[in-house]
Amino acid sequence: MEDVLRNQLEKIVPLTDEEFLFVLTHFTARTFRKHQYVVQAGDPAPNDHFVAKGLLKSFYIDDVGKTHILQFAMEDWWISDPQAYHNRVNAPLNIDCLEDTHVFFISIDNREKLCTDLQKMDYFFMKKTTAGYIALQRRTVSLISQKAEERFNQFVQLYPTLSQRVPKTLIASYLGISRETLSRMYAH
Repeated sequence: MEDVLRNQLEKIVPLTDEEFLFVLTHFTARTFRKHQYVVQAGDPAPNDHFVAKGLLKSFYIDDVGKTHILQFAMEDWWISDPQAYHNRVNAPLNIDCLEDTHVFFISIDNREKLCTDLQKMDYFFMKKTTAGYIALQRRTVSLISQKAEERFNQFVQLYPTLSQRVPKTLIASYLGISRETLSRMYAH
């Protein structure tokens, strides 16, 4: 599993064996079971999680109890509650596992120390954060400007394997449409 993390890092920054071992000392590995929470709303969320194996979702439950899916994270993706992580406040979001999942996580303190001690990791996290902001912008624009069918087609195009692993009710929530509307789209 460590190779998966190293490959992720080296897509952006080359690392010697010694550097990777140093980076690894700042991470903790953990396995979660399907349906287990990684973050619960109202609790601190001091870690950013890299998914080595498995599938997670982040979601928000509004005042009337409706669940809103914000993000899915499968292998080679990162997931956290950015507001809680960076501002060191309690999480407004929940993150749970859709499958048994193995992650490498890093605390905000370890991340800051790592970035200070190994400058190239500061560059790595800056690139990943920027990519996350761009993805969020793309998703927001999609939700406010595209019709349901366009959002569905974009989701399937961007994440073809994800649509096979995630229950349709969760995909519908992610797309902001009803389960019935999604079923009609799959039928066509």
